[in-house]
Amino acid sequence: MLAIIEAAGWPIWPLVLASVLSVAIIIERFISLRATEVTPKGLLEKTVQAYRQQGANGDMLNQLAQSSPLGRIFAAGLRNAKNSREIMKESIEEAGRGAVHELERFLPALGTIASVAPLLGLLGTVIGMVEIFGAQTPSGGNPAVLAHGISVALYNTAFGLIVAIPSLIFYRFFRTRVDSLVVEMEQEAVKLVEIVHGERQ
Repeated sequence: MLAIIEAAGWPIWPLVLASVLSVAIIIERFISLRATEVTPKGLLEKTVQAYRQQGANGDMLNQLAQSSPLGRIFAAGLRNAKNSREIMKESIEEAGRGAVHELERFLPALGTIASVAPLLGLLGTVIGMVEIFGAQTPSGGNPAVLAHGISVALYNTAFGLIVAIPSLIFYRFFRTRVDSLVVEMEQEAVKLVEIVHGERQ
């Protein structure tokens, strides 16, 4: 691998950095976007039971808010449970926007890497072609310089695609996962509002 990087020349270093960032974001998002971390199973039932037993006291709300993004949405709604349905719903929507922003964290960076990596590869290709043409003289070209220019061009093109393709795939995958989690949180929040205001058992 080190030999390939050396053969590809200095233009590959931005791509190496982009690949490290991409892998780090993918691992972090895999951990953070697990359904058990965002929308724990049975949280609505536990929240309703705790609310009916002890009301919306500070300890319960703080513990709920610290449990998960869905818990923060529930806590925001229960803080306004004694107000009208509209006010409770507005407070849930405000907390929901914050939760969605947290779920989408780092995804723009991953999408940027997916878009920029092919361009960085193209930059390396152009630099390699410049070296090839720069090696040409009236008496012919230096084979070593020609070979180096070709390796710079091809390695950077390939590495740019190697970084971009997985980054784009995981960007789309995480976007879809965020959308499904947001829909699930919305459904659970609506159920909580209806239960608190006696519209659902």
